[in-house]
Amino acid sequence: MRALKIAATGMSAQQMRVEVISNNLSNMSTTGYNARRAEFADLHYQQVARAGTVNAADGTMLPTGIQLGLGVRPSAVSVHLSQGALSATGGDLDIAIDGAGYLEVTLPSGQAAYTRDGGLKRNAEGLIVTSDGLPVSPEIVIPPEARSISINADGEVYAYFAEAAEAQLLGQFTMAGFTNPKGLEALGSNLFTVTEASGPAIQSTPGQDGLGTLRQGYLEDSSVDAVREITDLIEAQRGYELNSKVISAADQMLAATSQVR
Repeated sequence: MRALKIAATGMSAQQMRVEVISNNLSNMSTTGYNARRAEFADLHYQQVARAGTVNAADGTMLPTGIQLGLGVRPSAVSVHLSQGALSATGGDLDIAIDGAGYLEVTLPSGQAAYTRDGGLKRNAEGLIVTSDGLPVSPEIVIPPEARSISINADGEVYAYFAEAAEAQLLGQFTMAGFTNPKGLEALGSNLFTVTEASGPAIQSTPGQDGLGTLRQGYLEDSSVDAVREITDLIEAQRGYELNSKVISAADQMLAATSQVR
């Protein structure tokens, strides 16, 4: 019976939807996280009687035909790109991206990766790195005698010293934009890499070429909407239950068929 296999694809789809929702809810406190959405498409159809087929000797055609669907399949898990709320932290190296764009970091392999997590740190050599110790590109080193750090909206990093009245420019953060940021490949740890779908990174300074600006002393919160996620979770659960009832109904029909004498 087709109903068994069709309902099985429906249960598998709703299970995947629940997995995506659970990942969103688990990242409610992840800095710069954007919620994901599971998307589905119907499977191919069995053409029992094609529309337009001649149905009689006088040339009468079927206006619609008979097309039997074979279920559902996952088509994509897309990222819902939206600006999360900015929370004040007061940290010198906490920066939030107000608008589009990503900070570039360098992986241990030398490959470039991109992130919106602006919770930066300073390592033992004074190099500005991410929470995982990955250096931010371009590399900026803070002298150990620096009394405080200032980062303006354009990404310029200034250091203040006890013996100098004026701040010293240490460097400037750059940002990367993408033609299709939804096509980036997620690596975990708030990192992404380029793919053929995303297109190459377009490097520029903050506030230029459609990129956002930087705000020191802030971090971007997760954009997960808990109310929407719980609503979607209930809907997915009910969809799973309905598909399981179809399997039960198909099983009862098969049982009735096997009992025919």
